Amino acid sequence: MNSSDIPEGFAPDLPKSPITDPWEPLYSKRTEKAVVLGLRVAKPHTNAQGQVHGGLIATLVDNAMAYSCRQVMGGWASSWMATISLTVDFIGPAQIGQWLTVESDVIKTGKTICFAQSLIKADDSVIARANATFRVVPKHQGDNDPR
Repeated sequence: MNSSDIPEGFAPDLPKSPITDPWEPLYSKRTEKAVVLGLRVAKPHTNAQGQVHGGLIATLVDNAMAYSCRQVMGGWASSWMATISLTVDFIGPAQIGQWLTVESDVIKTGKTICFAQSLIKADDSVIARANATFRVVPKHQGDNDPR
């Protein structure tokens, strides 16, 4: 895979995490209202049938919606998001070689809670949708930044 395989505006600037390390490279595109995640589907992302694994989708939407809440709330330095609830509806498959994106919308923010939703697309076709509720957790000195 080379940089020409990645849509314009996406960069490999996501925080690293042990759960997502095997799926690298992951990409993001930041706007004022969201952090869009993307990846080129490869074998490590698939199940035994050669389709994107639901666990990968669930993890990516959880991250994308939490990042988007932090982006909208301006809390990258002062807080992180703890998932209260996450629901994912799987609508269709994604296969090796497709460009997968997770596009999130922050629905409502408050001092301690954030609500978001996402559409997961493979080459612009919706393959899943998700909703989540997050608890806004203030960071304390010495906390690792899990973004």
